[in-house]
Amino acid sequence: MTAEPRRVIIVGSGPAGYTAALYAARAELEPLLFSGSGMDPDIGLPGGQLMLTTDVENYPGFPDGVTGYEMMDLFRRQAERFGTEIHQLDVTAVDFSSRPFAVTVGGKTHRAETVIIATGARARWLGLPSEKEFLNRGVSACATCDGALYRGKEMAVVGGGDTAMEEALFLTRFATTVHVIHRRDALRASKIMAKRALDNPKIRFVWDSVVEEVLGDQEGVNELRLSNLKTGAKSRLPVGALFIAIGHVPNTEIFAGKLDLDPRGYILVTPGATTTSVEGVFASGDVMDPTYRQAVTAAGTGCMAAIACERWLAEQESATPAETAQEVPA
Repeated sequence: MTAEPRRVIIVGSGPAGYTAALYAARAELEPLLFSGSGMDPDIGLPGGQLMLTTDVENYPGFPDGVTGYEMMDLFRRQAERFGTEIHQLDVTAVDFSSRPFAVTVGGKTHRAETVIIATGARARWLGLPSEKEFLNRGVSACATCDGALYRGKEMAVVGGGDTAMEEALFLTRFATTVHVIHRRDALRASKIMAKRALDNPKIRFVWDSVVEEVLGDQEGVNELRLSNLKTGAKSRLPVGALFIAIGHVPNTEIFAGKLDLDPRGYILVTPGATTTSVEGVFASGDVMDPTYRQAVTAAGTGCMAAIACERWLAEQESATPAETAQEVPA
């Protein structure tokens, strides 16, 4: 016997996915959420990028701050309280060509009248062979996870945005000196974050430079080979750890050819909304937002997606059979 399609399946977790689940559950849509298994390090952990951060100080309602892990645990528990069914599994394929939509998980196909996508984005790497060689042996994309492992050493951060400044500031708790390596001569970070980093006596900036090679031995990283982009000068920087903070890549591989994506791979949505190129499929959070990428904006779009989903279902249910064709327009 074939199970009845779910009213909504949510693919992904984090602030967007859990907020969408909360609103959908309170609307009695009985959402089924696949949070991801966390087994693929390239994609990340259930709960999204906040699972890799320490203190979150810019989310309303937490005047004393909260860790990313604690916040996502609260989000998940609240969604479950209102009836969200959550499975820590990876979605491996989708079919949006007809309704009900198909979502494949572990070789099993689940069907739903609507889908909300909240798969987020993952850290971008430099792409150096030596970077991969020393991954988890001195090279990391998560200061929160690994910074304490290199206590008492000099460390380096690559990047010039808010994430890089956050990583650098956090690492000052453990490092003797934090070297911020940036390919330009000015930071892209917000003024407040830039000022904090520039004013910190333990942070040193290496401008107009890139990492050409990560050097080390069996013990791990011990040096970086740098190149100055303006002068061409080569130099070496002794460090015990390197943290990469140069941006993110949206987790949209399984949606290629199924939804319209922008040149960077982010899901295209109607401006000011969460509707995608396929009617009945909605996107929220960092997977559709290359600009802000904040927990609060991700949660907001999760709310928007759930409300849009609820309203779309109500419209479909009130329409006549002739008005609800099964084929989804290309």
